[in-house]
Amino acid sequence: MAEIIQRDGTWAFDGSTVRITPGLHRSVPLFRQTYGEVAVPLEAVADVVYEPERRRGRLRLRLREGADPLLRATGGRLPDAADPYRLLVDLDRAGAAEYVAEEIRRALLLDQIPKGPARTYLLPGPPVPVSVRTSDGTVSFDGLQVRIDWADTSDRVKRATGPRIIAVDDLVQVEWLPGSGYEDGFLRFVTRETAFSKLPPEKDPYALDLWGNARRDLLTALVATAVTARLPHPSARAGSAAADPVERAGAPRAAHHDVLLRRLRELGELHRDGVLTDEEFARTKAVVLRGF
Repeated sequence: MAEIIQRDGTWAFDGSTVRITPGLHRSVPLFRQTYGEVAVPLEAVADVVYEPERRRGRLRLRLREGADPLLRATGGRLPDAADPYRLLVDLDRAGAAEYVAEEIRRALLLDQIPKGPARTYLLPGPPVPVSVRTSDGTVSFDGLQVRIDWADTSDRVKRATGPRIIAVDDLVQVEWLPGSGYEDGFLRFVTRETAFSKLPPEKDPYALDLWGNARRDLLTALVATAVTARLPHPSARAGSAAADPVERAGAPRAAHHDVLLRRLRELGELHRDGVLTDEEFARTKAVVLRGF
């Protein structure tokens, strides 16, 4: 057993699994504490490095492309401190960090683990049910469907449409982007019908606009990961798309227009019922029309 225990967390390697446990210190980001312990099978690992720095070093585990739904869902956009595959190491423990890294590299060599992309997810992602509350609403996932309940601070158009329920079988992918500086983030659920309907997150009834507490909004990556883990693996989708170029070229364009037309009809009904004012209806309608 190769192990290193730090305030930032603990890594333990038993020859087949790298077990990563986040630390309990207040300096450990909320996302890592909530995501919890991660058991990484050796076959999911591409490499491990120890990066010495002036004040503290870092252990970094590099996973094979396509092995982890968390990395797929977040697309490398997790803040460095929230990355569960990074461990801050005190300088007096540099030797232990190098030893752990060397043991993992030796096992990769002995077991001849390939470095190329994985054809299936080798990590399970977070357990379900999972639920996160944001300034735009609460998003929940039970393994079968996503539910969004809008907050009082959500756009009136979203609140008027009521809770949004999306079956996982209808989903194509999840798009996630954290807020950065003055730029809002978003969590968007893309269905076959809405794949080309790119409304802004604040107007999109299939998206949460992340503009509030950045620390808590980061937890929406848990939902994005749990959903991603239950969608077809990218390698399977790539093969299906390559096999049907006609569908890729024609059907999505027609579906895109159908979605926008339904959205216009929905807005018209809300306007006629008095839910939307003339100004709100005109502004939202203009946003939808720009999608044609």
